[in-house]
Amino acid sequence: MERINGKICDREKTMRGLKKVDTKVLPGMQIYHNYVRPHEALDGKTPAEACGIVVEGKNKWMTLIENAASAQVK
Repeated sequence: MERINGKICDREKTMRGLKKVDTKVLPGMQIYHNYVRPHEALDGKTPAEACGIVVEGKNKWMTLIENAASAQVK
């Protein structure tokens, strides 16, 4: 959690603050941190992979977006 909080602080500084309370930036950063970005402390795994959640495919972002879009349609 501390790592993602640091990333959010860095991002907020360059964006000069988050303009909207319901911004999609924060959930996007959380998804990236947990499902896409490999972590050195986890031997190159994402936190999701360390918990047993595997995202299949070459482009994890695309897979997550497609899965989310298909879940909303149902």
